Amino acid sequence: MIDLGGKLPIVLLAAVAAGGAAYALIYPYLSGALRVEARQKMIGLDRRQAATLAAVESLRRGQVADSLKALDERQKRINRPSLAMRIAQAGLDWSVQRFYVASGVVAVLLGATLMVVSGDWRVGALAAFVGGFGLPRWALSFLRKRRINRFLTALPDGVEVILRGLKAGLPLGDCIRIVANEAQEPVKSEFRKIVEEQAVGIPLSEAVSKLYERMPVPEANFFGIVIAIQAKAGGSLSDALGNLSKVLRDRKKMKQKIQALSMEAKASAAIIGSLPILTICVISVTTPDYMKDMFTTNMGRFMLVMSAAWMITGVLVMKKMINFDF
Repeated sequence: MIDLGGKLPIVLLAAVAAGGAAYALIYPYLSGALRVEARQKMIGLDRRQAATLAAVESLRRGQVADSLKALDERQKRINRPSLAMRIAQAGLDWSVQRFYVASGVVAVLLGATLMVVSGDWRVGALAAFVGGFGLPRWALSFLRKRRINRFLTALPDGVEVILRGLKAGLPLGDCIRIVANEAQEPVKSEFRKIVEEQAVGIPLSEAVSKLYERMPVPEANFFGIVIAIQAKAGGSLSDALGNLSKVLRDRKKMKQKIQALSMEAKASAAIIGSLPILTICVISVTTPDYMKDMFTTNMGRFMLVMSAAWMITGVLVMKKMINFDF
C-alpha cells in the first residue's frame, strides 16, 4: 500500500501549480485578451496602412492637379498665342522689337502720306493708327493662316512617308529625318525642329507634342497623340499611323468640299461688300460735283463715317456666316 499521508501536500501543491499554469495559459483565450491585443495590432496596422494610402492618394492627386494645370496652361498658350509665337507661326524670324519698329514705320509713312493728300490731320492720325495697329497685325494673321494651310496640305504626305518607312523596317527617328530633309515647307522646317530637339536629349514623344504648340491645328495634335501613346503603351505604330493618314486625308477632302460649296456665298459677300465702294468711286469720277458735298461738309463726312461703320459691320457679319470652322 502506498502511503499518501506524507505525499498528499506535495500532490496538492503540484495540482495547484498545474492548475495555475493551465489557467495562465488558457485565461487569455477565455477572457478574450489575445483577441483584444490582436485587434489592437490590426487597428494600428490599419491606421498605418490608411495613413500610407492617404499619403499616396494625396501625392497622386497633387501629381494629377499639376498635370491638369500644365495642360491648361499649354492650351491657353495655344488658344491665345503671344506675339512672339504668332510671328514664329507665320514663318518669320523677326523679334518682337523688330515687329514693333516695322509697325511704327508703316504708321508714320501711311499717316504722313494721307495727311499730305487730304490736308486733314485727323485723317492722317486715323491712317497712322490703322497703319500701326491694324495693317501689320492683319498681315501677320494672313501669313500665319497661309502657312498653317500649307502645313495641313503637306502633312498627310509626310505621315505617309513615315508610314512607308516603318513598313520598310526603318526606325521612327530615321523616318522623321527623311521628312525633315525631303518634305515640302512648312512641314520640312517643323519636322527639322523635332529632329533638333531630339538631338539635344528631348524624348521623341515630347518633341512631337510641341508640334501642336507651333502649329495649333487638330491634325498636329493627332500626330503627337499617336506617337505619345505608342511610346508609352507600345503596339503597332504602322497601323496607328495608317489610320491617322486615312483620317488626315479624309479631313482634307472634307475641308476642300466645304470650301467649294461655300465659294458661291463668299463671292456674293465680296460683290455686296465692294459694290458701295465701287459706286462711290464711279460717281466721283463721272460727276464729281454730285459727291462734292459728301467730302467737303461736316454732315457729308459724318454720313460717310457712319456708312463705313455700317458697311464694316455688315462685312463682319457676312464673314461670320460664310466661314466654317472644321
